[in-house]
Amino acid sequence: MDINKLQQSVFGNKERIVTGVALIAVLLIVIAINNFYLIWAILGIAYVAGLFEVSKLFEIENKSFILVLGVIIWLFTLTTSHIILISFIPALIVASYKAYKNEDMKDVLPFVYPTISMVVFLALYKEFGIVSIVWLIIVVAFTDTFAYFTGKYLGKTKFSPTSPNKTLEGVAGGVIAGTIFGSVAGLYFNGFMYALVLSFLVSVFSVFGDLFESYLKRKADVKDSGNIFPGHGGILDRLDGYLFGVIILYVGMKLV
Repeated sequence: MDINKLQQSVFGNKERIVTGVALIAVLLIVIAINNFYLIWAILGIAYVAGLFEVSKLFEIENKSFILVLGVIIWLFTLTTSHIILISFIPALIVASYKAYKNEDMKDVLPFVYPTISMVVFLALYKEFGIVSIVWLIIVVAFTDTFAYFTGKYLGKTKFSPTSPNKTLEGVAGGVIAGTIFGSVAGLYFNGFMYALVLSFLVSVFSVFGDLFESYLKRKADVKDSGNIFPGHGGILDRLDGYLFGVIILYVGMKLV
């Protein structure tokens, strides 16, 4: 392995490193505080920012309407114990209105992605606690990190035309790492096989969450979903794997 090449890949972008360290620090503080209203507020900010970014990717003209409805949705998550049910209503309302006006349905899309995933994120925390969020973070973070380095140094076989930089070897390395490290965290909730299987499924779907975001950006002909994080892009660039993985983890935990 070329040590110089490794050093350049890790330390070559100082802006990206600084932002990454800052994000990790904030994450650790939030986990340590472990307060529902703080996490609700942070997820809400991330959700509204994600709505704005995805509205640009879908080329939606009336962004103000999307954002206002998104804020209303998030406020309603404080009023009911049935959080998941909230996520389906706005898509139904917008789809009904668009059908009545005989207009294009693309305004519905932001209320599917990322709305449902963000509401599920909050439900996961509310029902299973901060450890479930830590489990999710471990699986997705290790999947993403090991996929990058495995693909960079061992990758040869292209994984998908949607994301030309992804390799099959990189994906395999990421899924293996995410599954192994995630299984350790999952032992808090159940036995080893349960933790292993669910970590594997979350890892796999996190890869496709990342791929889906790449698909949206390729269709919109943009490099990043936004520029809120220097060196890292937008909120959806940081959450893409989590937005698919969180649904699998939540469903898997509810079924057991």
